[in-house]
Formats: sequence, structure tokens, C-alpha cells
Amino acid sequence: MKLNRRHLLAGTAAIATAPYLGGRAEAQTRAETLRYVTGAAVNTLDPTMPGSTREAFGVSVNVYDRLVSFGRKQRDGNWVFDIDNIRGEIAEKVDVSPDGMTFTFHIRKNAKFHDGTPVTAADVKWSYDRAVSARSLAAAQIGTGSWTKPEQFTIVDTHTVVGKIDKPDRLALPNLCTLYAIVFNSTLVKKHVTPQDPWGQAWTKDNTAGSGAYTVESFKPGEQVILRRNDAWTGGVDGKPAPFRRIICQTIPEAATRASLIEKGDADLSIDLQPSDIDTLVARGRVKAISTPQFNAFSMIAFNTKMPPFDNKKVRQAIAAALPYDSLFKAGLFERGAKLYGGTWSGTPTDASFPQPMPYKQDVAKAKALLAEAGFPNGFETFFAFNLGSAAFAEPIAALVKEALAAINIRVEIQKLPDAQISTMVTERKLPFFIETSIAWLPSTDYFFRTFLYGPQRWNYSGWNDERIADLAGKARFETDKAKYDATCKEMIAIMADETPIVMLWQPNQDAVMPKNIDGYTYGYHRQVDFRDVKRT
Repeated sequence: MKLNRRHLLAGTAAIATAPYLGGRAEAQTRAETLRYVTGAAVNTLDPTMPGSTREAFGVSVNVYDRLVSFGRKQRDGNWVFDIDNIRGEIAEKVDVSPDGMTFTFHIRKNAKFHDGTPVTAADVKWSYDRAVSARSLAAAQIGTGSWTKPEQFTIVDTHTVVGKIDKPDRLALPNLCTLYAIVFNSTLVKKHVTPQDPWGQAWTKDNTAGSGAYTVESFKPGEQVILRRNDAWTGGVDGKPAPFRRIICQTIPEAATRASLIEKGDADLSIDLQPSDIDTLVARGRVKAISTPQFNAFSMIAFNTKMPPFDNKKVRQAIAAALPYDSLFKAGLFERGAKLYGGTWSGTPTDASFPQPMPYKQDVAKAKALLAEAGFPNGFETFFAFNLGSAAFAEPIAALVKEALAAINIRVEIQKLPDAQISTMVTERKLPFFIETSIAWLPSTDYFFRTFLYGPQRWNYSGWNDERIADLAGKARFETDKAKYDATCKEMIAIMADETPIVMLWQPNQDAVMPKNIDGYTYGYHRQVDFRDVKRT
């Protein structure tokens, strides 16, 4: 397996903030530096730690390697990750047994950690033992691929590791591509373990022990991370190191400031500018935007199916019929995304993929009739919540929801809640209905349903637990026959469309804005920039 790796942002803080000086040395340094500006922040260097931000995920992809990773493909003219194309990273080859339950990983002989020590089977074994055993984000995720206990991983020799599962799980190998399956320099981390911290998590929070394309030169939590290229890493295109020598990953809270820096050429990349600003920036001609619908993400309105009257299916169906979908799409996203409403099918979908456009459209007369059938001919009072940090996106949506539901006599109070408060209330099932955007690491239909539409986990926003879904999703997970898998998935989608625990709205674009001389951007499953393929042309 030939590795196809990607590259991150480079440059010292002084260089990044200084103007071009025109000298040859300064010009060379700036050319080899990529400055990435974001409104969010990196809060840890260990992506498996609870509370890790998306930006921390992004940094880790470039600092740590995994045994395997996703390849990439073209989608509507842009590069995106490809879950069906799994490539070697630390492993040069993976042998899968005919029954799909045994995976033999052959480690590259030249794989080395940042300190120069070889990557061995013992490091892989320790890292995967940590992933399934430590109190972290890793265990829950890779458990969705049937990796649950240390005994599943065995060492054959210095460069060979075997992993075994009990059933052929469709997501076993894809889960080892995720950022939670990173391989640590176990000898280094073990120097910092204690009886109270047997996996060295206190140390890895602020330090790294990886083998990836970049090392951490400096880390100021919440402010800035500077990465330096690992010249010994040759997993890039054509077996070369990453294109940029140094990367600045800098937190700049104001979107307007980030946009200005990109347009002036003082910064090189941003993925979280305001949708309303992007067309204007591009029209002025100095920057380009690579816009990719986040096909493994979705925005939705979630109903609390544990709270009256939203435990009544007809109430949920009535609200779905009352919503002005096109107006919401324009107000919230300026139409920068892919619609998940307006599907033309009824009963059972023709496509087994998910998310997909659901058969929802505005029909006020139908909404009124459904509400009467539910026992609320005169409507009711409730409140609709959104995250205060998403106000620019969510506030106009909330106003339109309130107006639309007033037409069927549902009187809505809008509540803007801080992130911590809304997260707690969602987990405790204390919100009647609200707007949320979420993402699946793995764009697989059964994974979506297992993660977001069944069970006690926080990501089951509606608290919906339909035993039919539990049965079907469990079957689909281990189904190796594609026709049977697709039929099962279509049945789940049909049930969800009828029960309406959530209303799918859209998949927002990932708008990566950059100067015209930046190339190689790929939309990754983690929605962060993988800089190992990014280059300046």
C-alpha cells in the first residue's frame, strides 16, 4: 500500500504576522510557511481526551500516524476522503482473512517516531490497548467497529500485529482509520505514567509522541500551535515529506479579521468564515473558495420524544409539514450546502444512503390537520432552543420557525443558550425541540442510525428508541451481502421518515477559503484541514 499523506500549516508567529520584507530569505521562509486561521481553538494535543475540540483533532491527524487511513477521491470536482479506499499509513500492507475477522498488519520497516526510534508492533499493541482501555473518546468510537478489548491485538513479531474480531464487522477497518486509532511512542509515554494515570494521559495532553508529518514546535492552548515538518516522514505524494516546512494554526475569534487576513495574503487558509462573506470575497478576485457539502454531517431540528407533546408522532409530523424549508435554507446557509428535504420518494426510499433528502415539504393545511389528529386543534405553547455560539446561523432560523408554527397556532418562545448549558440540557433530555448540527466519522447508513437514532448516548438527540431500528441496525452492521444490507437500510430510513424524531434540513458546505496559489485541499472525515497534501503553487 502506497501512502498518500497530507500536510499542515507552517511558519513562526513572527514571520506570520510580519509584512513581506522583499528579501530573498524572508520570501523563501514565507513561501514555506502556511498560516491557518480559525475562530476556534486547539485545547489539547491528545485527540482522545474528552472535551477535545475539532481543531485539536485536526492537529493530531498531522502529528500522529495510524496503521491505516482513508484515501481520497474526486466529488463534484473537489477532493474528499474515501471510506471505501483504505490505504497504508504505518502499515505497508494489510492482509484480511477470507471470513473478514482477522487483520494482519505489516509495519513499514522504515517507520520512525519523531525521536528517531523505530515504530514496532509493541507500540501498536500498547496504543490499541490504551484505545480500548483508557477513559477517553477512543473506546466508544472504535467499539463501533467491534474493537473492545486488549486481547484482540497480538504481536507476531517486531513488524507484525494481528487484530481479531468475533463477527465480520463492516466498520472494523474504517474505525482504525479514525484519529482515535493513533499510534503512540509507547516507550516515551510510559516514562510519564503513574499508578493513578496508567496511560500517561496527563502528559499527552500537552506533549506528543507521534510519528506523523509534523512535530509540535510550540503550543499555547486556546491561542496557537506551531508545527515543524518532520523531514524523516515520507508518506506524502510521491513518497516525499510534507510540502510546508512550518505551520501556524492560530485562533482569531473575529470572522471579519480572518477574512481580511486571507484576502490580504497574510494568512493562507480558513474553513470557518461567515457564509454571507464568502461570495463577496471570491467576487473581488484575490481568493478562491473550495466548497464541499459535508456529506457525513447534517443539520436538523430534533424533537424530544421523551417530552409531551413531542412524544406524539403526529405533533412531530405536523411541525415537519409546517416548516418553510427553502426560506430556512436561505436564511441559515445562504444556500451554501446540500438540501436534506424535498425528497420525491414516499413509503420506501430508492436509495440506501443516509443522510439523503427526506420527503418533507411545507404543507400548512396538512400540518393543521395532523395537529388536530394529535389532539391539539388549538395548538400549544413551547420553546425552541439554539446554541448562542451559533447565533449568526441559528437566530434567523429560529425566527422563521416561530413564524411558521404560529400559522398552526403553536406559540414558540425562542431561547438562546450557552454551549455548556444547551449540551447539558440535551444530554438530560430537558429541551422540547432545538436545532443542531452533527457529524458521523464514518458515512455509513447503519452507523448513522446506531449513533444518532437509537440508544442512550448523548448523540441520540431526540432520545428516540424504536426497537425496530435496534434490530435492523444490528443486522446491517454485520451484513456482508450488499443487496441485503441496502434493503435493511432502506427499511430503517422509511421508519425514520414516518416517525420523524428529527427533521433533516441540510448538509452545510465546508467552505475552505484561500489565496489562489494554495492547492491540494481535501475535505476530511473530521472536517478539519489535513495539511499533508496542501501546497503552494
